[in-house]
Amino acid sequence: MPRHVFITGASRGIGRAVAQAFFDLGDNVATADRAGSGPGIEDPRVMALKADVASTAEVAAAFDQAEAAFGKVEVLVAVAGVVKDQLLLRLTDADFAGVVDTNLGGAFRCVRRAVRSMAPTRRGSIILIGSVVGAIGGVGQANYAASKAGLVGLARSAARELGPRGVTANVIAPGFIETDMTAALPAATREAYRARIPAGRFGQAHDVAAAAVFLASAPYITGAVIPVDGGLGMGH
Repeated sequence: MPRHVFITGASRGIGRAVAQAFFDLGDNVATADRAGSGPGIEDPRVMALKADVASTAEVAAAFDQAEAAFGKVEVLVAVAGVVKDQLLLRLTDADFAGVVDTNLGGAFRCVRRAVRSMAPTRRGSIILIGSVVGAIGGVGQANYAASKAGLVGLARSAARELGPRGVTANVIAPGFIETDMTAALPAATREAYRARIPAGRFGQAHDVAAAAVFLASAPYITGAVIPVDGGLGMGH
């Protein structure tokens, strides 16, 4: 039986790869992003919805539309996130709050709505896309790192609360993945990261998607943080 998989931030990069991976498995895939552009898969089993995860009303409306088409959400993959890097002394309240509210608050809004569908059916998988930066920190990334570290607390609290109802909650912590976002970094920054990665290379979006597919079918793994970082965050 195909599952109903709800994915945020699937218009590019990791989110798009995750959508493609679940679609390839035969699942029904609903995606939500601010533009409503979706992952670019033209098929009745894929629904592209417009929703800003910073809005409770828009998140609720997107879930309602998706469930009207595909039934109760069984897998949530929260990918949507933003970056607003700045050194601490120059980081404004607005830039800190905005990143945290989208990356952490947005995931919370999606988890809260997904639980309404998962808990009564006593099955479900919640997968939050964090970052190695949430564990090791990053220069100029206090807001981003804080938001990604917060996902671990959110997932582990959900795992304890929802475990008796058959719902799992986990975090995937990617390292340096080849996406549009990382491609925009200066060459010197990219090479500095590469030198720190034991695997000696950057990851691909499909590496993260593979971890999401695995967790969605692993009912006895919950509260875990799965690194997909080539060893960059080893020991943290």
